[in-house]
Amino acid sequence: MANPEFQYPHAAQLHPESIVVSAGRPARAAGAPLNVGIELSTSFHNDPAGNLYIRDMGSETTRAFEEALGALEGGYALAFSSGVAATSAVLDALVPAGGAVVAPWTQYSGTSALFAGAEEQGRLTVRWVDMADTDAATKAFDGAALVWIESPGNPMLSVVDLPTLVDVAHRVGAIVVVDSTFNTPMVLTPLGHGVDVVLHSATKYLAGHSDALLGCLVTRNANLERRLRTRRTQSGAMPGALESYLAVRGLRTLAIRMERAQSNAMELAIRLRAHERVTTVRYSGLADDPYHDRTARLHNGFGAMISFQVDGGPDHADAVCHAVRLITHATSLGGVESLIERRAMHALDAARGVPSDLLRLSVGIENVEDLWDDLSNALRH
Repeated sequence: MANPEFQYPHAAQLHPESIVVSAGRPARAAGAPLNVGIELSTSFHNDPAGNLYIRDMGSETTRAFEEALGALEGGYALAFSSGVAATSAVLDALVPAGGAVVAPWTQYSGTSALFAGAEEQGRLTVRWVDMADTDAATKAFDGAALVWIESPGNPMLSVVDLPTLVDVAHRVGAIVVVDSTFNTPMVLTPLGHGVDVVLHSATKYLAGHSDALLGCLVTRNANLERRLRTRRTQSGAMPGALESYLAVRGLRTLAIRMERAQSNAMELAIRLRAHERVTTVRYSGLADDPYHDRTARLHNGFGAMISFQVDGGPDHADAVCHAVRLITHATSLGGVESLIERRAMHALDAARGVPSDLLRLSVGIENVEDLWDDLSNALRH
């Protein structure tokens, strides 16, 4: 569905590690700043095209973030005030009234709640599937307006056969959206596999410091981009300039942060698997993980999220969360700091079959030995 006339906003064939540093900069000129500033204005002098207002056009700061992310993903990016706002825009702009959406049964609970709420209102219907089971999932695609994919899945860390799902979805006329928050463009660029729209909760890895609330959508399709942009304007979901500035600043170190976090995650996953009080480790970097081969074939890395289960049930899992000292017991993920929580403490996750003793660990960039000392001490409780 990509429009060949919808040119990408970067011409140089740079590696991602260079793009995160160089994209979204002001034009080079003598005396010009290296960085786009924080443009704190809601109104602008009118021009012949009409009245200019921040909700419609965004700030230079927001456009710098969009340019950088678009260059990374290989498309055009639209920033939103949150990941949920971006998800809402997809449903409102791309799913017709009464249309069917195919979505993973187990995924980010906020997305599931949003879809379920829209279904209760009669806005659309949802077909819940195990998206990692390719044969079973694709049987539900016929007649769907939208196929929503989250890979790796949150919090079970299942990985989908993306090219096959995209091919089948397009053959039946469905739009494909992938929530690639866990991957970041350093690990996977879904547009290269034919995906129509990529979603990120930029609050997580892209901004990377747990201090900015943003979402974003990226597409190569000019028609989809116009529809999503219009919906952003109509819903007032434009992010603020300060949040956009923090996202740009965070993006500059994305490559090195992901490199360190993934290295830490691999080492911790290996050690957790050998720990006597850990019963199951979910991390596709492990050679015996059921999704290892698929991830190795499609991704450029294994990410920095680990889910694991412990003996002693939910009480021991809670005890681990309360006993950590370097790792933080908190929700969210993708920051420089490591975070842990028991996901089944959330009612929707528990109702979707997430094991009561499963801990989701967002691995940060701390020293891996310090992380392991903290985690192994907590597991003794």
